[in-house]
Amino acid sequence: MEKSTDTLFIIPARGGSKGIPGKNIKPLGGRPLIHYSIDIARQLAPDSHVIVSTDSDEIAHVAEQTGLKVTYRRPAELATDTAGSQDVMLDAMRWADEHEIIYKRICLLQPTSPLRTLSDVEECLAAYTPELDMVVSVVEAASNPYYNCFEADPSSGLLHISKGDGTLVRRQDAPKAWEYSGAVYVINPQSLRAMPMGAFPRRMGVEMDRSRAIDLDTPLDWLVAETIIKHTSTAL
Repeated sequence: MEKSTDTLFIIPARGGSKGIPGKNIKPLGGRPLIHYSIDIARQLAPDSHVIVSTDSDEIAHVAEQTGLKVTYRRPAELATDTAGSQDVMLDAMRWADEHEIIYKRICLLQPTSPLRTLSDVEECLAAYTPELDMVVSVVEAASNPYYNCFEADPSSGLLHISKGDGTLVRRQDAPKAWEYSGAVYVINPQSLRAMPMGAFPRRMGVEMDRSRAIDLDTPLDWLVAETIIKHTSTAL
């Protein structure tokens, strides 16, 4: 597979995880979690264009077991619970710019989506154009604002449908609603520098299978992922 230098892959992995302590290097299916994202990025880009954004020497050491050299370190102020993904990416981009690494787009691969496939990433990259702010992997939302999402009236506390007139009796009749899967983000660098990600006016979703869209946030999520991996490997 020919590797492209158009894309800067950023894999965020801070050391202070609380929901699942040490999750970025915890073994999942017999491999450290972070290895899944690194392996996919290295199939698509040269190592110079794969940045593991971490404040932890331990995480960097485990990441380097894949053969990837990890020289960038995330500043401590960007490794807190309140640090946002945008600032994390902007700092990694600054480091890449200082090291004369040329790229035209950013691909954020969060380690917490280990079941994403190479094809999931390739489809998002293929959908990206410079006219867009972002391409993001999505799944159909579990709840639909036209059908079973409700808001409370500020004065009475009574519930009303989030969107529409509330007369739909079948979910199939509601417009589809989407949610980010968290697995793949392909971002225009100029857009990222110019505005908050939530303000992007030109976002495109690429649907991925829900079975691969698990986002590891709790011990239950981890158990589900382990079960899926075990079942998949047994079936092969």
